[in-house]
Amino acid sequence: MSDLLLDINLQHLPDDYFGGEWQVASRVLNHNDPASPLALADRLVLTPGQLEARPTPPGPSQTGNWAVMRDELMNRPYLNFELPNEATRALVTRLRRSADGLRSQLNLYFASGMEMQLDRA
Repeated sequence: MSDLLLDINLQHLPDDYFGGEWQVASRVLNHNDPASPLALADRLVLTPGQLEARPTPPGPSQTGNWAVMRDELMNRPYLNFELPNEATRALVTRLRRSADGLRSQLNLYFASGMEMQLDRA
């Protein structure tokens, strides 16, 4: 399997490309609360309309909702996350996929300044 990942044009991307189980590869917190569910998450599971933020054990998972929103001017995708103790929005800054579609890498920039890189294999 090749490790080559190709950049995907975000403006014409189907929303279902964001779904699936994502592993947090890296995170920069900046001004985000370090105890928030998304700051503690080790995995994000995005199924249609449903979000599960799984922290590194031993913490409990939190479930909520997510949706893709796009700005009107440039059609850039944002992911809206709503958990019981946290609601935020993240700009999708990059999505890369392998040619066979089996591996993906997603970069998010949150309204709080937190940056997150997610991997899916």
